[in-house]
Amino acid sequence: MADEIKTLDALKDAVAGAAAAQAAASPAAEPAAPREPKRDALGRAYATGKRKDAVARVWIKPGTGKVTVNGKPMAEYFARPVLQMILRQPFTIANVEGQFDVFATVVGGGLSGQAGAVKHGVSKALQLYDPALRPALKAAGFLTRDSRTVERKKYGKRKARRSFQFSKR
Repeated sequence: MADEIKTLDALKDAVAGAAAAQAAASPAAEPAAPREPKRDALGRAYATGKRKDAVARVWIKPGTGKVTVNGKPMAEYFARPVLQMILRQPFTIANVEGQFDVFATVVGGGLSGQAGAVKHGVSKALQLYDPALRPALKAAGFLTRDSRTVERKKYGKRKARRSFQFSKR
């Protein structure tokens, strides 16, 4: 530091000058390019969703809102209303209910994990089909994989943390 800065105004001027010099030196400080929709030859968007041990492959395309999971209608595969509600959440948040047909294949885990995996896949596919839907889905947390899984069983224990019953006598 050859010249010392003694006032706040001088410090502001020095910082502004340094920022301007750095911006002029690096032309790569352009705003990011807008996201492009990613669709296949049939006009579908594809994404993989995961939850617990379940993995879902999801394709969406414009349609009437028909949801098919492993070759069955959603109401038949996910019989519980709660699981059907979980599947509809991304469409509700994005305000595109009844505008897309969903075809999903899901393996592993139980029904709850599978419903979460399909929801994650649908959310990712929606934001790939129309990048304008990304902020709403991101704010709702639907694009983040829920990484909570079952804790493994430890040796010397009955379950992951539960011990065998202690007997004093």
